[in-house]
Amino acid sequence: MNLEKMKTSHLLLAIIGVAALLLFPVGITNPYYIHLLETIMIYAIVLFGLDIVVGYTGQVSLGHAGLFGLGAYTAGVLVFKLAMPFWVTVPAAILVTAGFGALLALPALRVSGPYLAMVTLAFGTIIQILINEMSFLTEGPMGIKLEKPELFGHKLDEREFYWVVVVLMVLALGVVHRILRSHLGRAFEALRGSPVASDCMGVSVYRYKVYAFVISAGFAGLAGSLYAYSEQYISPNSYNFELTVLFLLAVIMGGRKSRIGTLLGAAIIVLLPKLLDDVALFRYVSVALAVLVMIVAVIGIQRKRTTPAQMAIPVVGSIALAGLAFWLQTMTDWRLSIFGVIMLFVVYYLQDGIVGFVRKALNMRRPAPQIDAAVTGVSRADAVSVAANAGGAEALLEASGVLMQFGGLKALNNVDLTIKRGTIHGLIGPNGSGKSTMMNVLTGIYVPTAGAISFAGKSVVGRTSSDIALSGIARTFQNVQLFGEMTALQNVQVGLHLTFDSNLIDVSLHTPRYKRESGAAVQRGLGLLEFVGLEALAGEEARNLPYGKQRLLEIARALALDPQLLLLDEPAAGLTAPDIKELIAIIKKIREHGVTVILIEHHMDVVMGLCDTVSVLDFGQKIAEGEPAAVQADEKVIEAYLGGTAA
Repeated sequence: MNLEKMKTSHLLLAIIGVAALLLFPVGITNPYYIHLLETIMIYAIVLFGLDIVVGYTGQVSLGHAGLFGLGAYTAGVLVFKLAMPFWVTVPAAILVTAGFGALLALPALRVSGPYLAMVTLAFGTIIQILINEMSFLTEGPMGIKLEKPELFGHKLDEREFYWVVVVLMVLALGVVHRILRSHLGRAFEALRGSPVASDCMGVSVYRYKVYAFVISAGFAGLAGSLYAYSEQYISPNSYNFELTVLFLLAVIMGGRKSRIGTLLGAAIIVLLPKLLDDVALFRYVSVALAVLVMIVAVIGIQRKRTTPAQMAIPVVGSIALAGLAFWLQTMTDWRLSIFGVIMLFVVYYLQDGIVGFVRKALNMRRPAPQIDAAVTGVSRADAVSVAANAGGAEALLEASGVLMQFGGLKALNNVDLTIKRGTIHGLIGPNGSGKSTMMNVLTGIYVPTAGAISFAGKSVVGRTSSDIALSGIARTFQNVQLFGEMTALQNVQVGLHLTFDSNLIDVSLHTPRYKRESGAAVQRGLGLLEFVGLEALAGEEARNLPYGKQRLLEIARALALDPQLLLLDEPAAGLTAPDIKELIAIIKKIREHGVTVILIEHHMDVVMGLCDTVSVLDFGQKIAEGEPAAVQADEKVIEAYLGGTAA
């Protein structure tokens, strides 16, 4: 199936799905079921935002129940105290919650892992306490009662409000989908893949973590305001720790980085507790689940996407669950235990969630991006844009007296380095001599203990890695730092991030400016991949590429920054002879386009064949510098680097 047919089928399925949601209360008139599906859609809106934080940036937030509660109480207080209309309360809830999300994110996201989880958990607890204690505003433990809203002078009934929720949920789905498929989504995903590489691509890790959290909080605020109207009563106990854990589990169970997974997760956390109250219905569902898992397992094994051993536990577990359903006569005493076991089973054995499990077993993948240059107005030949060579005489980068000290260890000891514009400057030395440390100092990962570094006449000391990257210094890494779950083209597009002037509104509405910038980024990204010989692998995930191709992809991504200076940290490490030959040809092409190169390399034939000047480090000190042949014959270099004495 080609890309256009797949887009058409997806659009058709989306239209059918929305139509089914809209027609549901026409065919099913029972208010209980209407309210149940309404709750699923409201929870899905929260999870759309939470997935940005958890699934894309890789952060663990336990504060979204508190943000959800803030949205609900913002709407509730405005209605209860000021009788504000629906079209005021909902935007207000989004803005207030996004504001609190920013207040939480600015300090909290300077930490990570369990510390971030603890901070966000504390935030959620504080919000619940404040709602409970501020009775002058929130009515405290008594809660707030409100009625269904009015629109255009007409008070909505249960079915009409359901339709409002459907419309807002679909809009939220469309907005979040567009965000995550845009340059913003790529920036968020890059943070999870490699924070260090993100910073060195000009994507500030801290800034975009905060940005993601604020957007996520806005969705929680929208969902909270709708929940207040849906329940018509809100109280502090509704937004507790149990709810925030359920939100997190829903994202994990459904499958991160998937809107379908988010909808599935929302349905699970709403329906499963209720399903466990009805033993007869639980039997039907458990049998259907066991049959579905077995079908997926058989197809996956036949297509060789999985093995019988990998599928054994999911199949046996689902069959055991069905058997347990028929063995039990009542769910009253076992309800919570079964609920907990199902949660643990999914989280432990289906780490990519239910959607990830099905996609892997059925070999479901997105096709490679295919955009016609004629549509975007950008030719493939113009895609490789590099800095013009302004002459090869003057110094592009100067480092003097650079000291990098870690405790008592001097990794760099008063190193002077001058890089001439338009040259390839080799930096060699034995392991531990300080080469990669110098790279990290030049790119802002380390701030030197002492010394001065100027690039194009401006100091880089104390500047962030993203700021230095945007000034014209790009790099690759000794250990490959690609964004593994992103395609080759998307990796390069991260390097093109700062070519976008489009903001959140442009992305959400797909304005002409965003379409123009997005099309140009695709074409330029494809051009850069063609430059390094990877155009045929544009749609392949980076983690699936051969090692040598991953090295070339790092170079293409670095070139996307349009650098004046490119730092290559052992690019030939681990490559075969044909790969090294290809690498040498590419580096020569880069220099021909006017880009200055600093090359760290242990393959002496590569250094001698490419470099105009070579500097040698040993124990953090520069011991020699000059033309390759002269350096190679230097006695200090032979003794320190080649492990011998001059003949």
